[in-house]
Amino acid sequence: MSGRTHVRACPERTCVGCRERAAKSDLLRIVAIGDQCVPDPRGTLPGRGAYLHPAVVCLDQAVRRRAFARALRTQGTLDTAGLGKVVEATA
Repeated sequence: MSGRTHVRACPERTCVGCRERAAKSDLLRIVAIGDQCVPDPRGTLPGRGAYLHPAVVCLDQAVRRRAFARALRTQGTLDTAGLGKVVEATA
């Protein structure tokens, strides 16, 4: 061995609400199914994902900036009502 310590890198993602980088495990993955934003806590749903802090403040910022449609590369607006209930329950 060369004497280096082997520290595993923790994957980081950017929150679409506050635009801060955080560990992937601290963020909630969101996917688009049809015209709805659906939380994916296990990270196994197919499709493109966006990451969000499970906080109402970050959700409000993302909705106001229309960040979900841009991050998930969909046309039109996405329904975030169900997502809001999940985030409020988590926070």
